[in-house]
Amino acid sequence: MAEITEQLIVEKANGVGQIFFDNQARRNAMTFEMWRDLPLVLEDFMADDDIRVVVVAGKGGKSFCAGADISQFAEARSSEDATALYNEAVSNASIALAGIAKPTIAKIEGFCIGGGVGIALCCDLRIANDVSTYAVPAAKLGLGYGHEGLKRLVDLVGPSSAKEIFFTARQFTPDEAVTMGLINRVVPRALLDAYVDDYTKRMAENAPLTIHAAKTVINELVESGGPDFERCQQVVDDCFASEDYKEGRTAFMEKRKPQFKRK
Repeated sequence: MAEITEQLIVEKANGVGQIFFDNQARRNAMTFEMWRDLPLVLEDFMADDDIRVVVVAGKGGKSFCAGADISQFAEARSSEDATALYNEAVSNASIALAGIAKPTIAKIEGFCIGGGVGIALCCDLRIANDVSTYAVPAAKLGLGYGHEGLKRLVDLVGPSSAKEIFFTARQFTPDEAVTMGLINRVVPRALLDAYVDDYTKRMAENAPLTIHAAKTVINELVESGGPDFERCQQVVDDCFASEDYKEGRTAFMEKRKPQFKRK
């Protein structure tokens, strides 16, 4: 993997690839360098067959991500060319995270604001602690959001809740967030790490081709242009033609835990 910014901390262990945002002085807000390098980390995870699950989190225990680092805007958005370069980095990072074929979890502690919500929306699952907060304060800043990010939000929470989030620009509690479907689970602060570790262990032990097929088909089903049925059928066929399928059946008959190899 190419050299990346020190503000992205990367760890690999037990089939899990973890990415930690580390800009704690600004509540883990995303710098240009973090946006730029996130796809490189994800590309490395995708190429590593030992990585079965990807977890995205913030360092320090107080913030997942507080959006974009506005302190960079005077320079990063100083001209049309600079703004285009910055926006391209944000878009590439979001597309890479939403598009990675392996399952992803956003582990959310504390603040999840603006672009932080956008990053969490790009993940398959969002598991949060009970002191987390959520907001998209675009209406307080005069910002406009493009259709890609808004589609992810509307697909998840529906149009009415999406409008409430944007129109009010207020902070939402974890209970409100889970009720509207913004996050999957709320866990006591002291138990979050263990809860996510248990989820990743379960997912890493399951058949990766089956998980990939499910992710592919589900994503196709919510595509605005309609699903690519040929692609959907192909990933299902790949499961039945795999060594993992044989291993799963054999392990079931022998009453043992299967050892899947993504083959």
